[in-house]
Amino acid sequence: MSNAELLALVKKNPIGVGCGVLSLLLAGAIYYRSGQVPDAEDAVTQKTAEAQRYSANLKNGVGLKEQLDELTEANKEIDRRLVHVGQSLNNSQFFYKIESESGVKEAVLAQTTTVAPKPAPKATFIPVGFSVTEQGNLGQLLDFLRRLESGAHYCRVMSVTCSGVSGDHNAPLTLTLSLELLGLP
Repeated sequence: MSNAELLALVKKNPIGVGCGVLSLLLAGAIYYRSGQVPDAEDAVTQKTAEAQRYSANLKNGVGLKEQLDELTEANKEIDRRLVHVGQSLNNSQFFYKIESESGVKEAVLAQTTTVAPKPAPKATFIPVGFSVTEQGNLGQLLDFLRRLESGAHYCRVMSVTCSGVSGDHNAPLTLTLSLELLGLP
């Protein structure tokens, strides 16, 4: 087919040739843009996720200052309630105070040895063990235990032994406790 024949065909069928050329141009544009669609979808997905994160931050950020203040106060309270291993005199004062308030007589008070784990970070909590023996009537001993439970330090009773003199109902009972207070090294 020569140029003259091709030109005659275009003049004879201008609409068909125009539609064919337009179809080829549109097919080329679609092919070119089809590579950009996944990138655009990824960008939209990322922007949507970021917008949802910002929305959640705004929603959850309400009252954040008050929550921080509450947590700070709670941490201060926890710090006040901890015992320190090296301060055995102050730790003993805790038991002497409870003894005087409950009316029991202290027979034995000993801080048992506690060893912190070897790779422990500086602020790791450790149990500080105590062995306590008290004498008194049942009400006094129960009051002593209640005061230990709700006292100034976090306390965990490991073992309890209560004994009395058989046959003598007026004799004082003896309460032997093995307990741990939460502390810092």
